Amino acid sequence: LEPLELVDQLVRHMPPSPRPSDPSSPSLPASMPEASSRFGPREPAGSGGRALAGQKVVITAGPTREAIDPVRFISNRSSGRMGYALAEAACEAGAEVVLISGPTALPAPKGVTRIDVETALQMRAAVLEQMPCDLFIATAAVADYRAAEPAPGKIKKSADELELRLVKNPDILSEVASRDPHTEGRPFTVGFAAETDHVLEHARDKLVRKRLDMIAANRVGEGLAFDQPDNALTVLWPGGQAELPKADKRLLARQLIELIAQRIDQRA
Repeated sequence: LEPLELVDQLVRHMPPSPRPSDPSSPSLPASMPEASSRFGPREPAGSGGRALAGQKVVITAGPTREAIDPVRFISNRSSGRMGYALAEAACEAGAEVVLISGPTALPAPKGVTRIDVETALQMRAAVLEQMPCDLFIATAAVADYRAAEPAPGKIKKSADELELRLVKNPDILSEVASRDPHTEGRPFTVGFAAETDHVLEHARDKLVRKRLDMIAANRVGEGLAFDQPDNALTVLWPGGQAELPKADKRLLARQLIELIAQRIDQRA
């Protein structure tokens, strides 16, 4: 049974909760205890689609580009669609949303403040500038490494071999998750794990190692996730998990935002 159907059967003397008018929206859960926020009290999960009302939400999306020379860079296949869909869904849920985006071809969702960056270092600076916040969702595919010394001019194709020395980029997600909740305002922190193999094993390791509140895992590869309009997620948190079956990324984003709101309420 869906949560609302179960409530209707157990509490028949109460009027049924209103259902969303949008048929593509997931069924809303029974109301959870209200949680407080640095930005004022928010409505309980499932209350009229405003589950994140009064919350400041910071979301990263898209790839980063790390320069090799003025015309070449290291990047990845992230389109940014999932992050943009989550920003739209969080805004629909009543949040004040800041979207920090690497280079994409996507328009900013209505009502969302977008900050454009290119490199991992720029994204880190932009994220830290937006702290504190209530919820941080790291969907960006941040480059793990960058060129140690980008060439000042275009590298010419002359030698048969070319060595490129790389240095590790900062781990933005870990840095946010390690903030002190009392003095630095640590947010509820959600990461993503895009893996080609051993998806759940890698996701669980990342959840524990980076001390996250939740992680959304998915398999990537040919025809999966990247550059696709749909996706499927396994969402993990300490002591539990949920499956979000393959669906359009905008619908999937609404489902994930609803699940995050439930977990925030339960933790409060």
